[in-house]
Amino acid sequence: MSSFIADQTFKGKTYTQKRLPRGEYENCIFEGCDFSNGLLDNQNFMECEFIDCNLSNSNLKHTTFKEIAFSHCKMVGLRFDECNDFLMDFRFFDCTLDYSSFYGLTLKKQKFVNCKLIKVDFTETELNEALFEKCNLNAAIFDRTNLQNANLVTAQNFTIDPSKNKITKAKFSKDGLDGLLRKFDIVII
Repeated sequence: MSSFIADQTFKGKTYTQKRLPRGEYENCIFEGCDFSNGLLDNQNFMECEFIDCNLSNSNLKHTTFKEIAFSHCKMVGLRFDECNDFLMDFRFFDCTLDYSSFYGLTLKKQKFVNCKLIKVDFTETELNEALFEKCNLNAAIFDRTNLQNANLVTAQNFTIDPSKNKITKAKFSKDGLDGLLRKFDIVII
């Protein structure tokens, strides 16, 4: 049986060896907490904020994230594709999400601001109207990804094959065109 926890602040807590008590967390703040390699499975987070937390390699199976903000968090190797995708909604600001997976998720209007997204898997992800502001997308995987109306104007180091992804009305800077043409092995000057 899970508890209902609302309007609580968890500051500087470590949940690497023992799990965060199973529950429904609403309007809670987690600041400076360490969840790395921990168990965050089967949790419900609604309208919560994670600030300066380490969630790297945490188990997220069946976890619900609804209206969640992650700021200055280390989130390496997370499998968001194993979360409960019903009403999934989160935003990332100044986060490191390297080697994480968003495979097959619907993330319309998703916001990534000033994030490192190295080798992140966006295969078959619905990213309509997503914002990648000042993000490093080096070696990120875009395959059968829907990026229609997405904004990648300030994104860097991405490689997106227009023949394998939906990019209608997506926004790119002139400097980012090489990321769309890389498969042709041409030299852009």
